[in-house]
Amino acid sequence: MKRKILTMLRQNNEYISGQQICEELGVSRTAVWKAVNGLKNDGYVIEAVQNKGYHLLEAPDVLTEAEIGSLRTDKWKDAPIYAYAETDSTNIQAAHFAEDGAPEGTLVVADVQKSGKGRRGRKWETPSGVSIAMSFVLRPAFGPDKASMLTLLAALAGCRAVQELTGECPMIKWPNDLVLNRKKICGILTEMAFEEDYIRQVVVGIGFNVSQEQFPEELKDKATSLYLETGKHFSRAKLVSLVMKYFIDYYDEFIKTESLASVMDEYNEKLINRDEEVR
Repeated sequence: MKRKILTMLRQNNEYISGQQICEELGVSRTAVWKAVNGLKNDGYVIEAVQNKGYHLLEAPDVLTEAEIGSLRTDKWKDAPIYAYAETDSTNIQAAHFAEDGAPEGTLVVADVQKSGKGRRGRKWETPSGVSIAMSFVLRPAFGPDKASMLTLLAALAGCRAVQELTGECPMIKWPNDLVLNRKKICGILTEMAFEEDYIRQVVVGIGFNVSQEQFPEELKDKATSLYLETGKHFSRAKLVSLVMKYFIDYYDEFIKTESLASVMDEYNEKLINRDEEVR
């Protein structure tokens, strides 16, 4: 109910009447009133004017099913969204849902992730209220040998999402990091379950540093956040919705050709260490 009402409020720049909400959702005025009050309790600023209706003035920076779902427009927007205040790892949770038959596009997000991991088992921390931990389920028909390419698509999607949201242009540090001013803002971890010649499921996990104002001494030269690089705060739910939108665009093209040919020029342009000596 909250998600549907938020979606309607966002689609109407002016007021939307309670009666219109009732008719479109097939619920009573009391149910609408309770849902709107629930949104207010969640931090949304909603103006209610007699004979005019409801108008959304301000939304909190939260990672909830209602907030993320109301912002999404992609073809997977109706797939399940599981939002946790705290979890061990969104990749672990997404893998559990996938094993239980969750459809492609199922999304798991968390405000706090206690046991997140990066490449080679490194820890990926997501402090409360300032970062994103998100994972989604894929069920591609191509062979396991092509699954690693999905990390590249996720990196490109992350770049485009950040650019649209902030105006900044991240670069890709191969194989699975996004950087701004050569400091890490995003990490990607793709995990696959497969048999000999087919993929059962793939889980793509992405973590973003969004609103951190400082990092521990040992990380301040290596990591940054969108806030530290721009001086501005951004909606984490909006960033999640944009990542999904752009990933699906790249993914749809990839599954047609099973080739990265159409994105290689774009990828190479964003590859920060291209033609450089690295260690």
